[in-house]
Amino acid sequence: MDKIFIRDFRTEAWIGIYEWEQARAQVLELQIEIGVDTHQAGGSDKIADTIHYGEVVERVQNDLKTKKFQLLEALAEHIATVILHDFKALSASVSVAKLGHIKNVGKLGVAIYRARDVVVAPLGTSATSATASIVAFAPSESTGA
Repeated sequence: MDKIFIRDFRTEAWIGIYEWEQARAQVLELQIEIGVDTHQAGGSDKIADTIHYGEVVERVQNDLKTKKFQLLEALAEHIATVILHDFKALSASVSVAKLGHIKNVGKLGVAIYRARDVVVAPLGTSATSATASIVAFAPSESTGA
């Protein structure tokens, strides 16, 4: 699977379980990898045939300005869900780190990976064919993705 990556993305977010954390937005550092098939975009050279990483950055920044989270896990899950559903990615890896949050620790955080469920059907007319192709995507019911 091909990947679009967004690295060392720093943005502010309302995050924390303690009152002192919730008193102001905190700077977070994000690492995002978006699983996507870039074959069509590579051939067409058209942004419409891929996921526009600038739009992903803008969407994440806008969401984090308005939404409040207690846990980094919930924030990462939100970002992964947006990437999978709103941008129609095949998968999303999201790492979220707080910077200098604990004395003597440069970064601390969480990393998650989420993917769409893939429905596979045999190629050709033989139901026993071992060769298969991806024919549809269905969000996972268990994760709400």
